Amino acid sequence: MTNHHRYIIFYKPYGVLSQFTKETPTHSTLKDYIDVPDVYPVGRLDWDSEGLLLLTNDGQLQHRLAHPRFAHKRTYWVQVERIPDPEAIKRLQTGVEIQNYRTQPAEVRLLPEEPQLPERNPPIRFRKNVPTAWLEITLTEGKNRQVRRMTAAVGFGTLRLVRVSIVHLQLNELQPGQWRDLTASELKSLRNFSKSKSFSRIPDSDFS
Repeated sequence: MTNHHRYIIFYKPYGVLSQFTKETPTHSTLKDYIDVPDVYPVGRLDWDSEGLLLLTNDGQLQHRLAHPRFAHKRTYWVQVERIPDPEAIKRLQTGVEIQNYRTQPAEVRLLPEEPQLPERNPPIRFRKNVPTAWLEITLTEGKNRQVRRMTAAVGFGTLRLVRVSIVHLQLNELQPGQWRDLTASELKSLRNFSKSKSFSRIPDSDFS
């Protein structure tokens, strides 16, 4: 690209920190997978979460996507213990209290079947005789460990969490630990979105 900017989609595996520096010698980081210099993640995924991570050296785009005042959709597939009832789904959709904060309205639905995902390494720990279910949750905010705290608030602990999309970007055929550059069409759509009115600004009063 003429401006030398890089835009990368990475499928972050379980147990990998969303940073390039190690905090302890045993930590696995982005450096173990991505050998592109001077790119940085837009936002983050917790070490025990998996899925789509966007990295770039485009500071302006990174600011627009990472700043909490600018809302954009992030979709997660979430495996929880037991089967959430309609009341729990409704509470997640309308907002729940987590750490003295009420979450914004979210798109939440119970998936009719288990999504096709690579096996997690290590696998999750099942409890015998306790059923599990998968939720699709789309947020426009990103508080610390928000999805896990939301499901816990309605009584359904998260077992596995995978981010499958950011705006229009999707994992598609990527496998855990793999990355690729954005296609020209993906980059064009991302730039257009970041400049559009749909990239809404949330009032300052909505943030602590």
